[in-house]
Amino acid sequence: MRLDGKVAIITGGAGGIGKGIATAMLKHGAKVVIVDINKEAGLGAEQQLSPLGSVHFIEKDISSRENAIGIVKEAVNTFGKLDILVNNAHASRQAAFNQTTLDDFYLSFNTGFYPTVNLMQAAYEQLKENKGFVINFASGAGISGQINQSSYAAAKEAIRGLTRTVANEWASDQINVNLISPIALTEGVKQWSENFPDQYDKMLNGIPLGRLGDPEKDIGEVAVFLSSESSSYITGQTIMVDGGTLKLT
Repeated sequence: MRLDGKVAIITGGAGGIGKGIATAMLKHGAKVVIVDINKEAGLGAEQQLSPLGSVHFIEKDISSRENAIGIVKEAVNTFGKLDILVNNAHASRQAAFNQTTLDDFYLSFNTGFYPTVNLMQAAYEQLKENKGFVINFASGAGISGQINQSSYAAAKEAIRGLTRTVANEWASDQINVNLISPIALTEGVKQWSENFPDQYDKMLNGIPLGRLGDPEKDIGEVAVFLSSESSSYITGQTIMVDGGTLKLT
């Protein structure tokens, strides 16, 4: 039980990678707060995961700074403290750059970058008190410059820059701040494969291990490691959980 007694907030936890991380953390003893805008999916995930441990669903739009403060407050009121923040949620639209609108960029930054900023600032005092852990999310789309992903890639690389800076600033508080850059089989990836089958096939063929990751067993277990004392000497790093697709230097 590597996370026994720890409390985690996971945004976008009602499905996909977020739900996979929630499942893994519960199995390792954490108490988990799932945050999602989809009430039906969130309640369903809460019910499905409750046999594994203590899980609480919060229906909130994370694009609001006020909601970020409320999410942290509710998590602490529910479970007594906060040790782990996982900023997983992110929405975007795929299009060639010349067809990408400012609204597309607003969507990506308002659901990914700014919620990451707001939740980290809202959680800081709790994370400082408990020598906590933050997991943000990068993407190979930004690292490699994937076509048709300009708004998403820009926000993800902004999150990477933010993470490296905050990791340095919060190191003296013993707060570890890292990134996961995943490839996993989720509903969003399935939809992307239907919209851009050539890109999907190229991506799949470029994975040395020959498969997409499992949200719980592959991505979730790495998130557990990055939220445990086993990773206490790791901060400011981008962890590529992508089957060997990209190698950072």
